[in-house]
Amino acid sequence: MNDTATSRGLDAIRRTATRPATVLLAAVVLAELALVVGYLGLTGASTSSVRYLIYPFVWIDLALWAVFAVDASSTSALARRGALAVAGAYLLVLAVAGGVLDVAALSGHSHATGVDLSVFTALPPGWGPTVVFETPRATVRLVPYQFVGYLALAYLTYAAVVDAAASALSGAVGLLSCASCSWPVFASLLAAVLGGEAVARELYAYSLDLSTVAFVVAVVLLAWRPGAR
Repeated sequence: MNDTATSRGLDAIRRTATRPATVLLAAVVLAELALVVGYLGLTGASTSSVRYLIYPFVWIDLALWAVFAVDASSTSALARRGALAVAGAYLLVLAVAGGVLDVAALSGHSHATGVDLSVFTALPPGWGPTVVFETPRATVRLVPYQFVGYLALAYLTYAAVVDAAASALSGAVGLLSCASCSWPVFASLLAAVLGGEAVARELYAYSLDLSTVAFVVAVVLLAWRPGAR
């Protein structure tokens, strides 16, 4: 990719920093804070874990900003089809690594003997309503913030592939080696890579913190694409 991709990312940030967008963002954030305060007041939940109530909105707000800001237009139908295939494969990897999709043949977990659909509504804002669809071969868990976040990452990957397809081969190679495309996957597998029960427990305790940081970094890098050539 050339400097046009980076300039496009900076232009996107400038577009979304306009006064109407800023006012809208402020209104959304205030509404989300009201939801969190209301949830704490109604349920009496401990304030020691408030960050777990805030993180889903970080995912959702950043995801919506990125999808609104980044233009994935392309004049080439072939480029669009190729980018769609790459983004679809990436979304599938995210779904499996992030626990959205649990395939019995891959995980070895036991699944329902029949088909079952459950909706969990008594959950904090952003965590619920969570939809769980179970079959004998696979289970799909749709947590709102995760669902929206992973879709946004797939869209940003699609946009990045479209840009790469429109430039030199080195741009495509740079995209495939882009660390930002793999951040959420690395976060999910980090404990297994490092090994050690104590390390795994420590990482698990902060797994949502780590995955949120990874998500923010991934979205910013995929939207801005600094250093693209």
